[in-house]
Amino acid sequence: MEDTVKREISAKRDKSFKSIFFRWETLLVLMFVAVNIMNICISKNYLNGNNLFTAICTFIPKGLIAFPMAYLLVLGEIDLSVGSTVALSATTMAVLFNRGVPLETCVALCLIVATACGMLNGLILISFPELFPMIVTLGTQTLYRGIAEMILEDESAGKLHLVQWFYDIYYKKLGPIPICFIVFCVMAVIFGLVLHKTVFGRQLYAAGSNREAARYSGVPVKRNRFICYTLVGLVSGISALFYASWMGSIRSDIAAGYELEAVSMVVLGGISTAGGTGNFPGTVIAIFTIGLLKYGLGLINVNSQTILMIIGAILILVVMAPNIKNMIKARMAVKAQKAEQ
Repeated sequence: MEDTVKREISAKRDKSFKSIFFRWETLLVLMFVAVNIMNICISKNYLNGNNLFTAICTFIPKGLIAFPMAYLLVLGEIDLSVGSTVALSATTMAVLFNRGVPLETCVALCLIVATACGMLNGLILISFPELFPMIVTLGTQTLYRGIAEMILEDESAGKLHLVQWFYDIYYKKLGPIPICFIVFCVMAVIFGLVLHKTVFGRQLYAAGSNREAARYSGVPVKRNRFICYTLVGLVSGISALFYASWMGSIRSDIAAGYELEAVSMVVLGGISTAGGTGNFPGTVIAIFTIGLLKYGLGLINVNSQTILMIIGAILILVVMAPNIKNMIKARMAVKAQKAEQ
């Protein structure tokens, strides 16, 4: 009687200490803790609740954009027009308000304009799939910013802070906690659950890993791309509302660099620019890590350019890390092979 060999395929992840400790999310948490320790050493008032929430609220408008940007990077795509979308939608709202349009209508139009900007990006890219998202959104970045500059030129518009309910969007608190922070947390939970617990999220990972295979498997790749770009536009509009409530008035040059910071947060969070890999919780941790790092360096009067250099160096290391890891594994495999011979 022939011996039979039983083979089992396990879908369970390795839960050893090594696999858990060396997960990118764990390293991110350690980085987050290190940033907070540094900030505590820099300023004795850092742990003051009001100061801490004030610091967090300053990067919430940028952090919100990182949520749908994570979806795009999972797809292997990018949107460089988000800062200009914020500027155009906020400019539209402020100019119409100055001309006597009710603020409620202006807020609705702000969201509509921002969503339309995202939809335009999506329509172009699904209609002309041979075009690169980076090039298309770089073009619309210039377009949207140019329209905002044509409308406002060198002037500012707004006085939006004079309307109490709009002022409260950013500054109102529920006890010691700002409402904008609660909105941020709720949106983070929603975006995370959609990405990891729904069919839509699984389809994004499938398309990001291999778009053609996903398409032949019945995944509506075009529809999902359009939805993601539309979401980016909508959330950019929400970001514009928070920014306008925070500053009270709008200029055409606002939100410059938002796209790079949003991408930085997502990439630091562990979502690959190649698409198909990464976890959303890492993005949330990265948002707080970068935001609080900038806040801490600002406490010791480090200039903005130096801060950008530091964040850029961290991102280069993050992008290089997988390649370094694979290179080490390859060398160890070669050494093991030579040892066997």
